[in-house]
Amino acid sequence: MDLSVFSSMESEVRSYVRAFPTVFDTARGSTITDEAGRDYIDFFCGAGAVNYGHNHPAIKKDVLEYLASDGIQHALDMATSAKRTFLETFSEVILAPRGYAYKVQFTGPTGANVVEAAFKLARLATGRTGVIAFTHGYHGLSMGALAATANSWFRDAAGAHLGDVVFHPYDGYYGDDIDTVKMLEKLIEDPSSGLDLPAAVIVETVQGEGGVNVASAEWLRALRELCTKHGIVLIADEIQIGVGRSGDFFGFEESGIVPDMVTLSKSISGYGFPLSLLLINPELDVWKPAMHTGTFRGNTVALVSATSALNNFWRDPEFVAGIARRSELVRARIDSIAARYPEHFATRGRGLLQGLVGISDNELAGRISRKSFELGVIVEVSGAHDEVLKLMPALLGDEETLVRGLDVIESAVDAVLAA
Repeated sequence: MDLSVFSSMESEVRSYVRAFPTVFDTARGSTITDEAGRDYIDFFCGAGAVNYGHNHPAIKKDVLEYLASDGIQHALDMATSAKRTFLETFSEVILAPRGYAYKVQFTGPTGANVVEAAFKLARLATGRTGVIAFTHGYHGLSMGALAATANSWFRDAAGAHLGDVVFHPYDGYYGDDIDTVKMLEKLIEDPSSGLDLPAAVIVETVQGEGGVNVASAEWLRALRELCTKHGIVLIADEIQIGVGRSGDFFGFEESGIVPDMVTLSKSISGYGFPLSLLLINPELDVWKPAMHTGTFRGNTVALVSATSALNNFWRDPEFVAGIARRSELVRARIDSIAARYPEHFATRGRGLLQGLVGISDNELAGRISRKSFELGVIVEVSGAHDEVLKLMPALLGDEETLVRGLDVIESAVDAVLAA
């Protein structure tokens, strides 16, 4: 497989090609095929950007019909029929049944773009500047979002001061017996703690890049109560755990909380097209026209694919039930692996974001990922030391392919530990 043009012309910043060194050519469902014709089962899903799998035929049909009709491709934030249909469908299928009254802002197309918009609006609405983020959190790599991203590998590349963000321990950081929301409450309410009242708190209900760390419903409810008490904007970062990966559309639904702002990206387009949304409590929508813009906000083709995904999947209760069944299958298998090798592994996760945690060796997950790729499965690692094998299969598909992928991962585990 000739990768020479990528190494000779592309920046050294490239990363995933190093982990998965082949030239991919086509994809359908949970299978990606390289130029040599070899198939790989995808347990990566574009880091969560293709939750429904690759090139789903129902979404592809709607996109192709829109393209063939000469539907408008670029409109900044002007009104289009595609945007109207998306907004109406999103309200009808997702927001209204859950009792949410959010306003929708279309930001630039990346997850970092929508995090930047959320911080900017929270600061504008409160007149304060500080943000509380959490240990192991990941929110993007543009400068404002990077300030709230915990990992030093990313922070060291900033080349500038990253200010106005204070990190606080996530749920379970000090173990199950330490209530870190209580700790934060003490700091906020103590006038001599040195912590100024922040504009916002940003939280992932499940930290994907941080190592598949799961916040409990009780912890999230306490955080919501604390933010409400002190007029702090609670931002839920749903960029990876959202759009079904948790088992619900939003990762925070299980806890019953309603955040003040929600960041959505990745799979909101349903097809891998760039699209990001900020959901805003209407009382906080204090923008004046053109205060926050972007040439590629509201990608029209992505709105078509997003509407198609909502219509084809989220109107059907069986779709959510299918996610639950697949989640149980994945969790049962990794629990079985951990039970066979209790000295090497623990497990954690929620829905179809599950982690096989290497507890004996920080490099174990990386070796398993590489062996899995050799055997035909794409699965990445995460965590502070890349110690977690992060399983993110598609939300739908045939059980046979899912089981074959899990079989390969188990074979990879056995091979690595036998070496």
